[in-house]
Amino acid sequence: MSKSKSVFETLNSINVNDKVEKKNNLTYLSWAWAWAEVKKHYPSATYTIYEDINGMFYHTDGRSAWVKTGVTIEGQEHIEYLPVMDFRNNSILVDKITSVDVNKTIQRSLTKAIARQGLGLYVYAGEDLPNGENKVVAKKPTPKKPAPKKPTNIVLNVGDDNWDKVMKYVIDNKELGLKTIGENLLKKYSMTGVVKKEIAKAL
Repeated sequence: MSKSKSVFETLNSINVNDKVEKKNNLTYLSWAWAWAEVKKHYPSATYTIYEDINGMFYHTDGRSAWVKTGVTIEGQEHIEYLPVMDFRNNSILVDKITSVDVNKTIQRSLTKAIARQGLGLYVYAGEDLPNGENKVVAKKPTPKKPAPKKPTNIVLNVGDDNWDKVMKYVIDNKELGLKTIGENLLKKYSMTGVVKKEIAKAL
């Protein structure tokens, strides 16, 4: 009999990639979607927004502020603390905080509390895919090495600047024979039939 998945295993295996947004180099997962996904799998799940002793939805040290939220699934609660921040993700001074700032922070905090339960946790861990999904790594094509350029042979003509040098080579190497001399010269020179005949005469 196979063992049923835990809450974490179930939620952590869900791919949330098409539900995230990026703002100011941070990744955000939709609070509404995340909570709907939790309730789809665990209808009895609940969340808590913890008030301070004065009934405020945020807590403060007199300078900045933060919210405290919790998400409970099957009797297990995970709590998240999150500072109240501006659009630059810097803490907002307590005397500058608005209800909108607190509301947005609560939503983000709840989303992170849900992530502690498993849903979208890999996003906050800087990974690309949830557990259980294989990452396909595209192989970079191996650049083709350019074919070595064939050296351009020098056109050899009777009486040109290279003729005397070639004739000296032919005379000095007569013992190699016409065939070998011809093959060696063709590595460097392009020769017409007339030129080949003149070289043959020298042998």
